[in-house]
Amino acid sequence: MKFLLIALFFFTGISVFAQQDSIPAPIAQDSLEKKPPKVLNEAEFDASPSQALDSITIKDYKMISYSRDTILLDTSLTILKEYKYNYLRKDDFEVMPFANIGQPYNTLGVAFSNRHYYPRLGALGRNFNYQETEDINYYNVATPISDLMFKTTLEQGQLLDALLTFNVKRKLNLSIGFKGFRSLGKYQFNQAQSGNFKTSFNYTAENDRYSIRGHIAAQDLEAEENGGLANREQFENDPEGDFTDRGRVDVLFTNANNRILGKRYYFDHQLLLLGAKRDSSITKKSGVKVGHEFMYETKLYEFLQSSPDDTFGNDTFSSPIADKARLKTMFNRVSLEFLNKSFGSISGYASFYNYNYFFNSLLITETGTVENQLEGNEIAVGGRYYNQFGNLELKGDVNYTLSGELTGNALNATATYQINENNALSGGIYFSSRLPNFNYLLYQSDYLNFNWQNNAEFEKQQNQTIRFSLDSKKWGILEAEYSAIDNYSFFSSFITDEQRQAELAERAFVRPSQESETLNHLRLKYYKEFSWRKWALANTVLFQEVSQNKQVLNVPQLITRNTFYFSSDVFKKAMYIQTGVTFKYFTSYNMNAYHPLLGEFYVQNEEEFGGFPLLDFFINARVKQTRIYLKAEHFNSLFSEPIYYAAPDYPYRDFVIRFGLVWNFFS
Repeated sequence: MKFLLIALFFFTGISVFAQQDSIPAPIAQDSLEKKPPKVLNEAEFDASPSQALDSITIKDYKMISYSRDTILLDTSLTILKEYKYNYLRKDDFEVMPFANIGQPYNTLGVAFSNRHYYPRLGALGRNFNYQETEDINYYNVATPISDLMFKTTLEQGQLLDALLTFNVKRKLNLSIGFKGFRSLGKYQFNQAQSGNFKTSFNYTAENDRYSIRGHIAAQDLEAEENGGLANREQFENDPEGDFTDRGRVDVLFTNANNRILGKRYYFDHQLLLLGAKRDSSITKKSGVKVGHEFMYETKLYEFLQSSPDDTFGNDTFSSPIADKARLKTMFNRVSLEFLNKSFGSISGYASFYNYNYFFNSLLITETGTVENQLEGNEIAVGGRYYNQFGNLELKGDVNYTLSGELTGNALNATATYQINENNALSGGIYFSSRLPNFNYLLYQSDYLNFNWQNNAEFEKQQNQTIRFSLDSKKWGILEAEYSAIDNYSFFSSFITDEQRQAELAERAFVRPSQESETLNHLRLKYYKEFSWRKWALANTVLFQEVSQNKQVLNVPQLITRNTFYFSSDVFKKAMYIQTGVTFKYFTSYNMNAYHPLLGEFYVQNEEEFGGFPLLDFFINARVKQTRIYLKAEHFNSLFSEPIYYAAPDYPYRDFVIRFGLVWNFFS
């Protein structure tokens, strides 16, 4: 009770000193509604400086995605905002975070649709906070606006995500943002930190015939790697309480860290050659547009260790360990788009992709030569289609590679039918064919065991997916997806029984592999919220089933998250609060293990983990445009058995209280 009173006093203090609204308050949203804000066409909004301030509303502040969908700024407080208030700023229902902020996330739920067309560098376990081209947004605002997100971390650090965007002229917008954090963590040699800088621009000519947008991104993700627990007994069986201070728990490494560095330059521009001024609906006018998209990116992954450790094998080429993998890519695409009232939007394009993945040395051994570089060009053609016939919306995107070794083809098609105001049906298909990421094909390390070249042996992984969804305000949201995967690529350990008996580490024998047999994966995801007066119960359930001859794709069969909470206006409606408890659970399964040298997860079938609950208590509040968050994370760890792991030898975090806010400033 004392803690609750302190929290309410803190919220009340915030309300007293909160800023005054410079725009009318947004219309209250139903907390049950899962749908995102209405998607509009980019041309519907012109931020004119002469627009009267008293006519400006929240609808005049818009965010434009990579796919050119426009979403209204939303300053409401809902349970869905609670789910996204984390380090990733995304719903983390289908992942399991490690003990410290900024560490890897183990995957609980998988989906094989809408994957990247070209292979990536790799080290995906360290890549969750890396912002890709599709993650950068563009803006169009009536007045300057800033978005500030703050949250405490774990021991000696904070998390801050700040964005400022403003229209310099009527149709020229600039934005600048930085996301940075540092967290020491509870365990030894577990510090993590990162910096994500981005700046973007978005311009449309006065006659709407020419538009251009682009961004620059510079990102640095760095973390110490302690290798996990050296002795699980200290974590699981501690009757004297000697190791409740997690800083006393022994870890494997005291001298290792890895890092991802990336820089990207991107712009996309279009010119309307024929046709009238762009309208808010492409079906009302006819025209021809030509477009050009450009991207250049450099990316580095490195693993550094001041002295070798036999966890990765006894044989090394040098000391200290300094593994560095680099990838440089350049992408150009030219397109021609036809707009017609009857046929909708039909576009064709040709793309050129240049890649250079390399190491600094050529490795020659008794068994063969490991090259230091994979480079080449990919030439592809493709097209897009969009049209709307009444309540039926059709979208399609196809790519076909004419020249190159990395990719084959891809098709992504979706049909959505709006039955009525409250119900919508959607279905789609997805096919893709490409080689796995570059670190599967070629890798070099100062550790002898981690040198390979597979680009001549590996086949293209092929995904075939069908999906279906029902979005109903009454019945909830149901999503179904079935995938068949050929040549599934994965990391696993090839340790033998003799090597185990010699007490050699499993991690020393991890290598990439492909499954020759077809895998079949089914996922069913359901969301529904029940409410009664000021009380609500939000439920998210994911069911997965895998059909496979070998255990190479391991996922929990069931994941559930249930939030029971109370919402109400308080202090004469000066504040809106939500408070409740979130329960998360996933069934036990052969959880993937983490490999700190590769920055990847690998398949292990020796142990099962999971089958434990995660309980969080939260108090959230909204005062004008400010959302305040206070959470007691994993409070059941105070009285439950310590078997909560995020990966083998990597525990999930203990009970901790964290707070923060999201604040929008309008000028």
